[in-house]
Formats: sequence, structure tokens, C-alpha cells
Amino acid sequence: MQIQIAVVCDAATDYFGKLNLLGAFDSIQVSQLPAIHPHCSIALRMTFNKVEEGAHLLRFSFVDADGKSIMRSIEIPFQVQVPEDSHFITTNFTASIQQLRFERAGNYSIDVAIDGRQEIGIPLVVKHVPAKL
Repeated sequence: MQIQIAVVCDAATDYFGKLNLLGAFDSIQVSQLPAIHPHCSIALRMTFNKVEEGAHLLRFSFVDADGKSIMRSIEIPFQVQVPEDSHFITTNFTASIQQLRFERAGNYSIDVAIDGRQEIGIPLVVKHVPAKL
């Protein structure tokens, strides 16, 4: 398995195997805390080899700098089936998140695990920038 893309963005879609991304970012500026980010998406593009065929479970976990969960994890079961005429298959995963709440400024991560093993963390920083009077 190889992760080609792992990103948080404004929107993501899978269009006939093509991963479409809009507005990839790694920081959010907020004027007050706690803060609600109205909408974002997680996008993942991965390649699997023939030996990885079968049932798998993808999990996105949203954690703060201390590793504490800030929302319920998203779990996506999936099957890997490599075509007979190929030695790999590429798969896109997207998840849309509404009303993501941040209690405080700081570093966060969207941890990506497959079959219970963490593969990558997508960093996200929340910056508190008070409104100017």
C-alpha cells in the first residue's frame, strides 16, 4: 500500500477514479474560541498491490496535540480487488465534515489508520487571531 495524497481541503470528490480537490489547507484562523469550522473534507488517494486484496477498514481520527479525540472517528470499510491485467489498483477516499469544533488554538491531526495501524497523520493548526477593534 502506498499513500499518494492525504489532505484536508474545502471540498473533495471522486469522479470516475479521478480525485478532485478544492482548497487544500493546513491551518485555520479563528477570531474567537471555541470555534466551529463550517465545512471541510478529507481526501486520500492510495495504491494497493495484488497481495493486499481483500477486506480492509479505513479510519479517520481527529485528535488534538495531546492525542485526545475531538470528534467521533469516521470508519470506512472497503474491498481491494486488483484487476487481472494489472499489478496494482488506485482508490480514492473522501469524507465531508460539518461543524468541526475546536475548543482551543493549537496543533491537531487527522490520523489515518488502515486495519488498526496508523499510516499517516494530516497536520492541522488552529490559530487564534482576535478581531481588531
